[in-house]
Amino acid sequence: MSSVSRFTRLTLTVAVAAALAACGQKPNAQAGAGMPPAEVSIVTIAPERITISNDLPGRLEATRIAEVRARVAGIVLKRTFREGAEVKAGEVLYRIDPAPFKAAYDSAQATLAKAQANVTQSTLKAQRYKPLVEVNAVSKQEYDDAFSTQKQAEADVAAAKASVQTAALNLGYATVTSPISGRIGRALVTEGALVGQGSDATQLAVVQQLDPIYVNLTQSSTDLLKLQQAMSSGKLQTVGQGKAKVTLVTDDGRAYPQSGKLLFSDVTVDATTGSVTLRAEFPNPNRTLLPGMYVRAKLEQAVDEQAIVVPQQAVARDLNGSSVLVVGEGDKVAARPVKTGSAQGNSWIITDGLKAGDRVIVEGVQKTKPGATVKPVPWKGGVGDAAAPAQQAQPAAPAQAPAKQEAATKAN
Repeated sequence: MSSVSRFTRLTLTVAVAAALAACGQKPNAQAGAGMPPAEVSIVTIAPERITISNDLPGRLEATRIAEVRARVAGIVLKRTFREGAEVKAGEVLYRIDPAPFKAAYDSAQATLAKAQANVTQSTLKAQRYKPLVEVNAVSKQEYDDAFSTQKQAEADVAAAKASVQTAALNLGYATVTSPISGRIGRALVTEGALVGQGSDATQLAVVQQLDPIYVNLTQSSTDLLKLQQAMSSGKLQTVGQGKAKVTLVTDDGRAYPQSGKLLFSDVTVDATTGSVTLRAEFPNPNRTLLPGMYVRAKLEQAVDEQAIVVPQQAVARDLNGSSVLVVGEGDKVAARPVKTGSAQGNSWIITDGLKAGDRVIVEGVQKTKPGATVKPVPWKGGVGDAAAPAQQAQPAAPAQAPAKQEAATKAN
């Protein structure tokens, strides 16, 4: 009786195992036979002409800065400008008490008049003595003294004229004017202040010319050297003298509507930062750009006639470097290591690893892997959500595991 029962249990166990094996193989076979190749979006590599641009940090600086200072000592009587306003060159900004300078000017004028009278008297005396000395009516010594007195009087006139000019300058300095046209800042002194005393001239205000305006950019000397080497070797071409275009993005992320031009690159590398300063000039008619503002500039520095460019989303990065998935013969997927250069908009410049005609997967990377067969379609250019279809296709297979577990439980 026990042997029959043992045989019956063994027979049931084999039958259940065969049924479970048949149930597990049937869906997999059907899935393998009916699963179509995954559809992926690709771009076909074709060399193109692009302008090499670099994003550089920078700060704005006024094209001209004039520190208005008191050139004579005195009491400020009046401020004639409005703080923060636009001023013209020669416009009156301050008036310093002119009374002492007017008195000094009048005194210098009087001294000049006296010297001119003396020179007239001494000249006439010398002229009278000249014929007399020839007939020995006066001594030679008397004539020499008269002639010397005339020359001294003429020198006094010259000195008096210089004193008049100095007094006139000081009187003019009592009216403080703007040396340049631009926007003036806050007043640094008020009416009643004593200015111009001591060795340093008192600063009264600052005028800055804001249109056009400079932006001082900093670039790594290493990057600049690589760029120069690439141009000297012929890999890159220069954009041309005076043709380097510069665009700005302000600190709040907004693009400045007007482009600028590169003026020069400094010849000295900063020893502390290892960077080189470049200066660009931008029109600033609305005065929206202010000195001291932090900006980022995109500077066109070279031209690549045969650049290989791929969308940034096609490039994967890990500890081993950068790579892309390419579609080869028979629509088979293969991983390809690449070297990336600078970013140009939403694309990477590929310096090594790809050639013309290669088909690079841009969307659908999550659906496939190296060695798989895919259905390539041209990339539309938009940034699609390639992860969603892969997530929707996966739950069907794992769902079989609970069914197997339930059948085994019933058999036991």
